[in-house]
Amino acid sequence: MTLTQLRYIVAIADAGLNITLAAERVHATQPGLSKQLKQLEGELGFQLFLRKGKSLDSITTAGQQVIGRARTILAEAANIRALAANLRNDAQGELVIVTTHTQARFVLPNAIANVKRRYPDVGVRLEPHGDSELMELLGKGEADLAIVSTAGQVPNADLAIPLFRWERVVVVPRTHALASLGRAPTIGEIAAYPLVSYESSLAPESSLRRAFVQAGVEPKLAVTARDADVIKTYVRAGLGVGVFAEMALTEADAADLFVLPSEGLLPTCTAWVVLRRDRVLRDYALDLIAALAPQVDRRDVVRVVQGAASADWPEPPDWHDIARRPGIVRAA
Repeated sequence: MTLTQLRYIVAIADAGLNITLAAERVHATQPGLSKQLKQLEGELGFQLFLRKGKSLDSITTAGQQVIGRARTILAEAANIRALAANLRNDAQGELVIVTTHTQARFVLPNAIANVKRRYPDVGVRLEPHGDSELMELLGKGEADLAIVSTAGQVPNADLAIPLFRWERVVVVPRTHALASLGRAPTIGEIAAYPLVSYESSLAPESSLRRAFVQAGVEPKLAVTARDADVIKTYVRAGLGVGVFAEMALTEADAADLFVLPSEGLLPTCTAWVVLRRDRVLRDYALDLIAALAPQVDRRDVVRVVQGAASADWPEPPDWHDIARRPGIVRAA
């Protein structure tokens, strides 16, 4: 039994039993992966996967147990490599971050630039995903950290560090009827028009949807997307009222988009960096967290991850205090 074989069976499980896809993900050939699987099953004396013809059909009960333990072994092997690299002061490696498009596009650039200046040989792999996928990817060990947002509740995770609070902005074309109200609209007035917002708004537990339902109206989502720039594009095309994170508002948007006053209209959100306690972080990952959350002591992060201190974090700042966006025309 080898680490390579264990890595292969985990890859097969994560690829939905698609051998071709699993081989691509582990940079192996399909015949080579199949050969290693056969050798491992021969050594163990039982099948890990049930076959249907030449394809894998399902994971056996024994296979489920083996794959679960294989994940633990692979994670600990990765921890040993990370610990050794930190002790050697190794300045090479890869930092894998899973997050949303908004965070990747509008929040992370400066922090990643700081890390790259100190660790020029470290590769940074950004993987934007939908909100619902981020925790799953982190749980599978496919990322070093995840950056997620919630409205009120702490993420259901091993360790979540609050970065900053942010609000949603409500925007319309300058010619839109809501732009001439001269006051903040009510949720009911907004609900009279189709909405263009994040795809997470489709979920029943969405804080945006809950805010509308609590006001006695049902949001009409005309277009949803993961990308804030796409949302703005469709608002400009006249498909509805745009609702997205304030971080995605730029000076250039003032040319043709009108920001409606909406303070207190929708729940405040908090951005979090989420970690796994069973994972040894490389020094450059800790530096990224320090760049994103200067209010948090880097040494406290290490102590909490190691279980030597409780996760008692300071209150996060508001985004508009971190990076004010001049040039956006707002209603009086």
